[in-house]
Amino acid sequence: MQDNAKNLFDFIAASPCAYYTVDTVRRRLLSEGYTELSEGESTPLADGGKYFVTRNGSSLIAFRYHTEAKGFLMCASHTDSPSYRVKMSAETVAAYTRIETEPYGGMIHYTWLDRPLSVAGRVFVRTAEGMEERLVNLDRDLLTIPSVAIHMNRAVNEGYKWNPAVDLLPLYGTADAAGGFAAELADAAGAPAADILSHDLFLYNREYGRRFGKDGTLLLAPRLDDLGCVFASMEGFLAAEESREIPVLALFDNEEVGSETKQGAASTFLHDTLRRIAKHDLSAMLYQSFLVSADNAHAKHPNHPELADADNAPTLGGGVVIKYNANQHYTTDAYSDAFFRTVCERAGVPTQRYCNRADIRGGSTLGSISDTRVSVPTVDIGLPQLAMHAAAETAASADLDAMILALTAFYSSSFTREGQKTVFNR
Repeated sequence: MQDNAKNLFDFIAASPCAYYTVDTVRRRLLSEGYTELSEGESTPLADGGKYFVTRNGSSLIAFRYHTEAKGFLMCASHTDSPSYRVKMSAETVAAYTRIETEPYGGMIHYTWLDRPLSVAGRVFVRTAEGMEERLVNLDRDLLTIPSVAIHMNRAVNEGYKWNPAVDLLPLYGTADAAGGFAAELADAAGAPAADILSHDLFLYNREYGRRFGKDGTLLLAPRLDDLGCVFASMEGFLAAEESREIPVLALFDNEEVGSETKQGAASTFLHDTLRRIAKHDLSAMLYQSFLVSADNAHAKHPNHPELADADNAPTLGGGVVIKYNANQHYTTDAYSDAFFRTVCERAGVPTQRYCNRADIRGGSTLGSISDTRVSVPTVDIGLPQLAMHAAAETAASADLDAMILALTAFYSSSFTREGQKTVFNR
């Protein structure tokens, strides 16, 4: 039996930022016999062909093509996580050498302090022919964001307000480390420092995931939101039996900052890809389609159960979470809820429900955003987790196993919408 938790930890370690996440999935798909397409070319699709396409190096859509397919079975998750983006002028020097950063997304700032951090992303380098994109990962204990001692900040345990421009700049070395970061970056890119034109770089927590608790049933790892769902959807997509529908694996960047980018869920990426597949029958195929928006959910907190809804709060180990919100921050409605719970029941996968307390504003995800571009019945689901948007997050191994089983069953399904009825053919 596969050790899904260990495989997830390896996947997270290989995916320190969105660019590497897509590269990790890309390499897995190539090893499974998938063909990479270019958005700039009109490559004919072969019946039974397996394909994927990327955009911006940080979003990816994969599918298996069947000429007689009537619809799509789609699952979407996101490749990005809250972090700190490295500014173009990376170093400031006084008695120390620090790296200039700014927050990307909404993270829990204090959880990033006093941890081993590094930097990964992409750089563009000057070449004789023009410019070239290269992935870089300075994969060592490179940086830390040092706390101020409690003797000098007596208010730190009394609701301290963190200033990203002052409190959260990572330390690279003493004054004699000046210039070192640019040199390391150039070495990782395989180019002279003078030939680096630009970069998209992010800090990441280097700690490898681990099991803890009785019998190691709980998981602690960076970037579980949302690499837990990226990993589970990839595994379900690849393990699924063939269906009458076309299975689609969609991975979008920039969910943590609103998705409104050329590679986000609010972009044309999914619609463009589906139109490429369907040619002139897209509207009819979308009627026979379904989308799962897979992004993690808040589990009831053991120390603060009062923050959860009394009757709609999932717990670690309770199964896949289906998420609801009256204002459609989550896109689940009665139809999509019933559809997905039917899939899970048929597969023997436990489910639980999440609603935020009516007097506490909840989060949102990419489901409702994607629906404005590709309008199909959609359910929002996720792994229950604690400490969402912290530098390390907690989940349960049983829920990861359940999510993989649920998405495998979903991708293996076949159904027909007939007026008020939905008939599952498998």
